[in-house]
Amino acid sequence: MSSCADWRWNKAGADTGDAAAQIDALIARYLQSGLLDDRAYAAQRVASLARRGTSRFSIAGKLAQKGVSTDLVKEAVRSLDEGGNSEIAAACALARRRRLGPYRPAASRAEWRRKDMASLARAGFGLDLARRILDARDIAALEALARGDAET
Repeated sequence: MSSCADWRWNKAGADTGDAAAQIDALIARYLQSGLLDDRAYAAQRVASLARRGTSRFSIAGKLAQKGVSTDLVKEAVRSLDEGGNSEIAAACALARRRRLGPYRPAASRAEWRRKDMASLARAGFGLDLARRILDARDIAALEALARGDAET
């Protein structure tokens, strides 16, 4: 294992040949040990973002920004669909977190409907899904929708 004292410096900066070789060795070691695993990272990040109420569209964009390959992004987002109602559950989680729709006092729901729709749209959820979320009678109906138990 090398230390900071092992680095050789010249007038122009670091000795790039030696540094590049050390970096390549570290990357190879991390890949071999499983510390660098794009598939595992994508699966973990997809699950985390979905729990927070992030749409599939936004999840794909965030993974692409992190440099995850398109094929792995598609595979990870497709894994969300195996649960069946993941997009609905994510929209319900966002409504709960942001206090939208049924989480508002009944007297002010109509007044805030357009803004709640806009919040869901900016988060990447479609119009039909946003309407289903905001049209839920109450919190219990919305939670049942998130579980896939009932339709509102």
